[in-house]
Amino acid sequence: MGSPSGPPFDPDDPDRARRERDTEPIPRIDPDEPPSAYGPGPYADADDAGYGSAYTGEGRSGRAWARDPDGFPDQPISEEELAGLRSDATGMAPRRVLPLEDEPSSLVARYLFPTERYRGEWKRHWIHLTTPIIVGVAATFVLGYLSGFLAGRDVGALTTVAVLLWFGVMGWVAWKVADWWYDRFILTNKRVMVVNGIITRQVAMMPLTRVTDMKYEQSPTGRALNYGTFVLESAGQEQALRVIKNLPNPNELYLRVVEEMYEPQAVEARLGKEADEAKADDGA
Repeated sequence: MGSPSGPPFDPDDPDRARRERDTEPIPRIDPDEPPSAYGPGPYADADDAGYGSAYTGEGRSGRAWARDPDGFPDQPISEEELAGLRSDATGMAPRRVLPLEDEPSSLVARYLFPTERYRGEWKRHWIHLTTPIIVGVAATFVLGYLSGFLAGRDVGALTTVAVLLWFGVMGWVAWKVADWWYDRFILTNKRVMVVNGIITRQVAMMPLTRVTDMKYEQSPTGRALNYGTFVLESAGQEQALRVIKNLPNPNELYLRVVEEMYEPQAVEARLGKEADEAKADDGA
């Protein structure tokens, strides 16, 4: 007798079980046999494994099974699962979209043309008033103490000067507050604008199509109080609107501008949905 073909039998061979599995015959399905609960499959071992027609392959030859997308019915998604999908992997909710005003204020409306779609206006953060407020408080304490001190020395002229000086400082503070109130950052579907000034009005704008780079910067104080500075670039050219300081909610505002630049259809769809929901609530 000749020696059998192939390597000698080794009970400790780690690949022996795999070779036996790959070389064993694959039974075919009897066409007269009724289909399994999962539907007929190309091989009996596929049906026995519970895959049925949802998988196709080459038997147990070691190749990966290919999943048939039509092999399983669609499963409905519950509201609890949808709520979970609305959060990211860390459990944080997606970004909050601040509501927009339906109409621009009278201060802004005069600078918009009829076919332009208004997206919102923002005053600068209250941190913009830090210097005027500090000066006003300091002037009140210092000049108030000085007025009382001079009043006891019987120098009425100097007391009057101190009081007038205090009124002048407070007038300057009131002017700064009014200037802050009329200072607006405006976003439309076509441009960004900054309008400021009480007596001499200044209007600066940049088309969204000309914005080549945009960023915002936040200091540690800005991150704590939620304000930042925007920097706009336009093809390396000098422009009237480049650095805008102390804008509130910088991350939200940044996403608003970028979305308006790159996904205007999504903005229109969201605003249209919000309008339909508002009409439905009014009708209810």
